Amino acid sequence: MQDISLEKAVAVLLAQVSKIRETEEVPLMAALGRRLAEDYSAPFDNPPFDRSPLDGYTFASEATAGADKEHPAQLTIIGEECAGQYFDQSVPAGSAVRIMTGGAIPAGCDCVVRQEDVTTAGDTLYVPQEFQPHENYCFAGEDIRKGTLLAKAGTRLTAAHLGALASMGLATVKVIRKVRIAIASTGDELLQPGQPLAPGKIYNSNLYSLSGRLRELGFEPEVIGILPDDVTAAAAEIAKWQDKVDLFLTTGGVSVGKKDIMHGVVAEIGKRLFWRVCMKPGGPAIAYTFGKTLGIALSGNPFAAYATFELLARPVLVELSGEEKLAVRHAQAVLTDAFPKASKGRRFIRAYHENGKVRLPQQHASGSLFSVVGCNAFVAIPAGTDPLPPGTKVDIILL
Repeated sequence: MQDISLEKAVAVLLAQVSKIRETEEVPLMAALGRRLAEDYSAPFDNPPFDRSPLDGYTFASEATAGADKEHPAQLTIIGEECAGQYFDQSVPAGSAVRIMTGGAIPAGCDCVVRQEDVTTAGDTLYVPQEFQPHENYCFAGEDIRKGTLLAKAGTRLTAAHLGALASMGLATVKVIRKVRIAIASTGDELLQPGQPLAPGKIYNSNLYSLSGRLRELGFEPEVIGILPDDVTAAAAEIAKWQDKVDLFLTTGGVSVGKKDIMHGVVAEIGKRLFWRVCMKPGGPAIAYTFGKTLGIALSGNPFAAYATFELLARPVLVELSGEEKLAVRHAQAVLTDAFPKASKGRRFIRAYHENGKVRLPQQHASGSLFSVVGCNAFVAIPAGTDPLPPGTKVDIILL
């Protein structure tokens, strides 16, 4: 297929992918932001025992009946327990155990007095007030009851989730595996930043802008680098990733020039789905499959690559990840600036949207990337549209 609408192109792409359901087990410490593959419920009460909420002394409350400052209750101190220790004796009536915050309350005790509120002399404790059962007392399961659903399958794990799961002793969790993406640029004219600039060469910005955008969206791409303008060499490198990634993105090599190699690459390693989408910029995009992997070859022009990534690749990523919140949103707004060009075909231009209004940068060339800085929307201009004056109501895509 070629010369197809954007909607048809997206439909073709989405027909090749489905929501990832494969799972993997990962350390809990590395699970932040991952999506759970199954429900997790509490296997026991937390805390798992009755405990003290403060530093003080624990005893049976009945021993303090009628106590006041003039006539304090007198109890015999028979031991001490810090957090992490366990006083394994039953405390008889009239006795007390010194206890620290978090310590397990021994059998025979039902309350705790603050250390600051009592006095001692040798092994005698003086309690100057009457206590009630379960005063200053934390019950087992006060935080989490056994069987409580901690997180459902599909939950995106937050720091609070990690804490709750860790409190249940879980060292690993089962999660949906991540979307696997590889990204490369093509072009003998490209240099990596840091290399000396040579005549006829330009620095590779696409690899940085698109890999950065993927990370902004929550993905972790495998960045391959620059592929040479040689069909056989580029095809061999891309073929290494067959079935290892869900999506393989390239920029450049998609038009009709002598060095537009991606047509030959696709013919060598896979099956073409479409070429050329009826839109500007980035129309000459190629979609293809090789094995179970979907490939999208985007224009090498920086803004064209950026725009077609958002309009073609981003829907694929939403489908693979199941993250509907990543889908682009559509709205209407009013232009504050004129767009002086007639649009014979369907066109998307960069814009800054705020409070129902959009303003346009001065530069709209598909080779310009700097004018994207600060933009957060595309203005979608239908085919056959005359120049747009200020005040025109337009459809926009919010990024």
